[in-house]
Amino acid sequence: MLEQELIEAGMRRALAIATRGPALDANPRVGCVLLGPDGRIVAEGWHRGAGTPHAEVDALAHLPAEWQGRISELTAVVTLEPCNHTGRTGPCAVALVEAGIGAVAYALGDPGQASSGGAATLRAAGTEVRGGVLAGEARTLLAGWLGRHATQAAAAQTDTAAETPLPRPRVTVKWAQTLDGRAAAADGSSQWITGVDARGDVHRRRAEADAILVGTGTLLADDPALTARAEAGGLLVPAAEQPVPIIVGHREIPANSRVREHPALAARGLAAPIRISGDDLPAELAELHAAGIQHIFVEGGPRVASALIAAGLVDEVLVYLAPALLGGPRLAIGDLGISSMTGITRLRVTHIAQLGADLLVKAAIQPAGEGN
Repeated sequence: MLEQELIEAGMRRALAIATRGPALDANPRVGCVLLGPDGRIVAEGWHRGAGTPHAEVDALAHLPAEWQGRISELTAVVTLEPCNHTGRTGPCAVALVEAGIGAVAYALGDPGQASSGGAATLRAAGTEVRGGVLAGEARTLLAGWLGRHATQAAAAQTDTAAETPLPRPRVTVKWAQTLDGRAAAADGSSQWITGVDARGDVHRRRAEADAILVGTGTLLADDPALTARAEAGGLLVPAAEQPVPIIVGHREIPANSRVREHPALAARGLAAPIRISGDDLPAELAELHAAGIQHIFVEGGPRVASALIAAGLVDEVLVYLAPALLGGPRLAIGDLGISSMTGITRLRVTHIAQLGADLLVKAAIQPAGEGN
């Protein structure tokens, strides 16, 4: 095995290239480098998403011809313990053994009941193995995936798993309204109810979320870009961090919609915005959670916001209040299925801010039965 200093340098490179893998994937982002006897990188690879070669196999596939007969001289440095099971791809531990790798170093042990044990397989084959290299840095990289895995494992081991709510992202619902509760004028126009300060605050909060969600009604009516923007030199430019767009509903997204040009799509390897039907919101949010989306920022419209609140799938609301009156039928929130005061949804105000002429009220949804 190479010296610890060389192994750690290789691990830092493996962690860096692991981030090239898709964040919105059920599988972890993993990187692998193959180090020569002098500690130099001779090949590297990373996992590109479910169903594609794992990082170790990808690195072996990129091995230069001059090293093909000298694999026993190499050390594989991997951010996660090589897997030990056959899914859509074969076990990486076996692939490394069959390739004749000389040594393996990894950061974190695989927590999966079926996929763990790769280190033992390697050792049984006579391969030198070292674990725990830069484990803290790897844990930071894989924090979201590790959390999802722990939640799913706990649910699977619980006798009442069928009664356990599906894991889902944190959901923030935002809307802007007049003091009389209207989100648009009678003709449907809504730009702009609030001022520039409030809109700037919205863009900042968009950038903090993993995804931004709207219904097809809002998409077709407003053709929103759904990007996060930041001020630079007096101009609004795309923010460095962009939420991936999610469209809920059955209607098609027009070919010329601005959301099709969203910068997060290319950055995350997506050909189009993520689509969900809205027919089974708990299950669809669980799928988004499994794909790595931890926080969804819901921009509307009223039907989508109301459906999520009525289903108990919202954690907090952001209400931007403009000192104005519109009247008419265009309410910010629609029917929540509440027929009497006994079913009222209570909120706990967590933050109030003045934004120019407007007021922001941030409030958490209280569980049923609390605060009545």
